[in-house]
Amino acid sequence: MTQIAPVLFVGAGPGAADHLTLGALRALQTAEVVIHDRLVGPEVLALIPASARRIDVGKEGFGPSTPQSAINAALVAQALTGARVVRLKGGDPGIFGRLDEEIEALAAHAIPFRILPGLTTAAVAAAEIGQGLTCRGRNTGLRIVTGQAMEGFAEQDWKGLARKGEVAAIYMGKRSSRFLQGRLMMHGAAPDTPVTVVENVSRADQRILAATLATLPATVAETQGPALLLLGLAPRAAALSLSQLHEAQA
Repeated sequence: MTQIAPVLFVGAGPGAADHLTLGALRALQTAEVVIHDRLVGPEVLALIPASARRIDVGKEGFGPSTPQSAINAALVAQALTGARVVRLKGGDPGIFGRLDEEIEALAAHAIPFRILPGLTTAAVAAAEIGQGLTCRGRNTGLRIVTGQAMEGFAEQDWKGLARKGEVAAIYMGKRSSRFLQGRLMMHGAAPDTPVTVVENVSRADQRILAATLATLPATVAETQGPALLLLGLAPRAAALSLSQLHEAQA
């Protein structure tokens, strides 16, 4: 009888290999099959052994996507062969990563698993703009929300988000930026509320765009790649990006 190894759900961080945990690196180095998302950075993919089989199951908002049912089926099929399977997800697997759906597919076949958390994009984006996600005297909490739900633009606690000093990391918020702007201002948010748009977080082509709630849709329209919106945070002028830091150390 084939012995089934646990499937490892591994967080790859938002792009740069510098943000991998040691556990994630070890998992990649011993993997026989890696099932990965579109948003996993090329630096991370380069760490996968040449002997490992790669299966790209990328999803793109409003674009070509691998159906979730097909991803679940691939996970189960590969695990049942007895191979050491890594399910590599951008950011952290448990934050807007459909982790539970894939765990349920494994559980239906009694396949064991383990979760290796990764740095979520919000934490890295805030670091890239030189800000803390929380700050005494500014915000006593942090909201991590999505701009997009299965039924369309996602509704939130707009009154709470509109309060002065609130900080929120908004994932998948590019297409809903005008909707977000309207809902927040309708509930009392000031037009000059800072919003930072971080495009291609931590990658070589990362861009940090300072905006306000009033200018958010126009700023988002300047971006091409995936972006995170940091509501309530403005970039610090003295912050060095990861690529700038590498250049300074060279």
